[in-house]
Amino acid sequence: MRKVIDYVKENKKIIIVVLLIVILLGAVYIIDKGKKKNSKVTATDTEKSSTEIKLCGILSNIEGVGSTDVMITENEGEILGVVIVCEGANSIMTRSNILNAVSTALNIDKKIIAIYSMTV
Repeated sequence: MRKVIDYVKENKKIIIVVLLIVILLGAVYIIDKGKKKNSKVTATDTEKSSTEIKLCGILSNIEGVGSTDVMITENEGEILGVVIVCEGANSIMTRSNILNAVSTALNIDKKIIAIYSMTV
């Protein structure tokens, strides 16, 4: 036991540096894990069309919408349907704003637009 105490006293600075490095690495791991957990991704940007990406950007800037995901179904250039999943879809006013924005942006009938609330 005496040898351990003497070793600690002689190498106190090294032990402190090693402990700080371990704590720092642990903190970085926890923070990185938290970021990955909070970022839900249903499709990568390469799988999304440029129109879907632009629409996500526009909608997420509307007050109350929050995080947004968009899927546009097309057949030979004709839009058959649009699905929007967002955090603010529980509000009737936000849903109305989304419906009007998407209908105007894509020049489509509001009947083919579906809006759903995102699970948080």
